[in-house]
Amino acid sequence: MKRTPLVVAWVFTGLGLASAGVALVVHYRLLFDPTYASFCDVNTTITCSQVYLSAYGSVFGLSTALWGLLWFAFVAVLLLVALVGPAGIRDNLPGYLFAVSTVGLAVILYFAYAAFFVLKAVCLLCLLTYVAVIGLFIVSGITTPFAMTTVPRRALRDLKAVVSSPVALILSLVFVAGAVSAVAFFPREGAALAALEPSTDQSGDQSSEFERWYREQPRVNVPVSSDGAIVLIAKFTDFQCPACGQTHFSYKPILAKYEAMFPGAVKQVTKHFPFDVDCNPSLIRSLHPGGCTFHAAAVLAERQGRVVEMEDWLYANQATLNPMTVRMAAGTVGRVENFDTALPQALQAVKSDVALGRLLNVRVTPTFFVNGVRIEGGLQPAFLEAAITYELKKAGKLQ
Repeated sequence: MKRTPLVVAWVFTGLGLASAGVALVVHYRLLFDPTYASFCDVNTTITCSQVYLSAYGSVFGLSTALWGLLWFAFVAVLLLVALVGPAGIRDNLPGYLFAVSTVGLAVILYFAYAAFFVLKAVCLLCLLTYVAVIGLFIVSGITTPFAMTTVPRRALRDLKAVVSSPVALILSLVFVAGAVSAVAFFPREGAALAALEPSTDQSGDQSSEFERWYREQPRVNVPVSSDGAIVLIAKFTDFQCPACGQTHFSYKPILAKYEAMFPGAVKQVTKHFPFDVDCNPSLIRSLHPGGCTFHAAAVLAERQGRVVEMEDWLYANQATLNPMTVRMAAGTVGRVENFDTALPQALQAVKSDVALGRLLNVRVTPTFFVNGVRIEGGLQPAFLEAAITYELKKAGKLQ
């Protein structure tokens, strides 16, 4: 591989290592630190958090960013081995990079589709890794002088050469050991959440780090009826917001658990805050056109006693929501018979929730108020349970 394309390959590899490394730190802090706000969360569309905390943020329980970091580290080792190893490896390097980059390109196309079309979110750090992979794919493809069908034969011969080169062998072994250690010891997402659950330490302090943070937060008056509940959770939501859907489904078992333990003690109230200018005049433009109608459908379903089923359907079908499908679902799922005639009144209810959200300075969805404590973007399920437990203890319901 000639000097210029080699330098370009190093530049793209460095960009990939840096972006994947920063992404891994951001994902780690999102899992472990409830107070952390990612610097790359610009708005509800340009957001790293929604991507990292989605189902696409982890593979086999490990952060996708970690797998990306290991991939770029492997490319860096290839480049280093080509520099210090036998001359034959340097000649075959473009082909190896092209083969690896082809796999990398397929992977990033999958995740790009998931982010842009499923989550409808743009992750800036992810974009940098995409650029790095595409750059490596192009530079290696241009400079590969031989047919790719010969790569397996060349690789087998070069592996024997690596074993005979002490420096190249050490580099390879260090990478393998580091990769295995990272996969074996880096915290899985589930382990991270378990570590954050409330616990009793040896000093007898029954408050977790989260609880200490939580009780120090200011509380605002949220004019929503608690109906006698000890813990009132007001959720300002947008049915087309991925994080709103994720928190909806991940919180349901927790809310059901406390309802079974203490009937009526914990209540969650949905407040509508669609990012649609038709009912949310605080916006410059609609991020989710049609959202006002979708929320009105939930209002109408609530009047039929079918709001739980309607919300489940709306969140489960975020990627395909449109006025026609929602009207049909309002009839079949929400049992709404007079959708068109009742729509104007339902829209007024949505606008009232939006006005309340603006009064409370709601800026993102989901925004939760747990007994007046503002939580933007939602909490990991273990954190929500810790907040509920704290409030129940405070009220004397739990010991």
